[in-house]
Amino acid sequence: MTPRDIPAIGIGIVGFGFIGRIHTYGFRNVPLFYDPPPAIPRMVGVCTSREETAAKAREVGGFEFATTRFEDLLEREDIDIIVVATPNDLHREQVVASLEAGKHVYCDKPLTLTLDDAHAIMAAVRAHPKLVHGMAFQCRFAPATMRARQLIEEGFLGEVYHFRGAYLHAGYTDPSRPMSWRLGPGGGCLADLGSHIIDLMRYLLGDYDSVRGTLERWIDERPLAGDPDTLAPVEVDDYACLQARMQSGALGFIESSRFATGTQDGVSFEIYGERGALRWSMMDPNFLDAYDATAPGGDFGGMQGFTRIATVQHYPAPSALPSPKLPVGWTRLHMHSVFDFLQAVRDGSPGTATLADGARAQAVAEAVHRSHDTGRWESVPEI
Repeated sequence: MTPRDIPAIGIGIVGFGFIGRIHTYGFRNVPLFYDPPPAIPRMVGVCTSREETAAKAREVGGFEFATTRFEDLLEREDIDIIVVATPNDLHREQVVASLEAGKHVYCDKPLTLTLDDAHAIMAAVRAHPKLVHGMAFQCRFAPATMRARQLIEEGFLGEVYHFRGAYLHAGYTDPSRPMSWRLGPGGGCLADLGSHIIDLMRYLLGDYDSVRGTLERWIDERPLAGDPDTLAPVEVDDYACLQARMQSGALGFIESSRFATGTQDGVSFEIYGERGALRWSMMDPNFLDAYDATAPGGDFGGMQGFTRIATVQHYPAPSALPSPKLPVGWTRLHMHSVFDFLQAVRDGSPGTATLADGARAQAVAEAVHRSHDTGRWESVPEI
């Protein structure tokens, strides 16, 4: 396939903070890293809340135009995909409006604020069945987690007994860190980090049945940005933990924290089954540890023990760069998520992570909030 045979596809991004830049990086670099790419992304438009940030986003992101009106993206016939990279409380309105305007949608996590909002988004999805939609659940796109899913589907673990999953950060331990939208309604650790690990364990082990959860907050007030003498109330959780029962019968424990002192990007899981076990950590992302309980034992342990599978950057074709032997990184996971979405748009079929997956993670979070209030196990609502 020659470059002339590969279709161009117009991209419009709303929001150009940290994650907007990451998604821009992903779309811009797909043609360099995949040969052939599913499409050639054309960075058409970017929308931010202020003229000065919009102008800067246009310059550094290589967009053709910038605006402070979201509607300007929707009205452009040469924009095929809307990337939603705004604060959580804007997702419902922007995702629904994008679908109604006939645009494919790629949305950052969490899908939205509430389960009602998620249902509204899914109603819009069903009303526009020809449009393709994706979620930025990048943890699905590490070669190690892709290999773990493959092994589980092949029966390597047999029946799964129990598991542990975690997403730990330490970024909010300083009480002088100022307020932001991540600490207001719809923010919080469960939404910010928990959505990722809740989704990752569902990707590996199937749907949730019920949960019992606890939410904790250790700092009740924080200074306003630019006004350190004025304190504002914090309304969301600093830490979330939950017991989970999967529809398969497997039991697990999941936690997310922004107060895990000393950690960096601490995504990890351990899964224990009748025939083996798997474990992985984002801070050691190039290797998946696998234990084969069917390997022969014997003197001095025989052949039993954890094997380190060098997943590194063994992405399947058409991935072309970098070498499979080079270490994998966080932005590379995002790029493969974007590639998967563009491939889905090209084929007109669902990708690996869709808005429906975001809605199912939202349903689990809803059950955790109910359980925190009732102190009981709560069923996970259907989507």
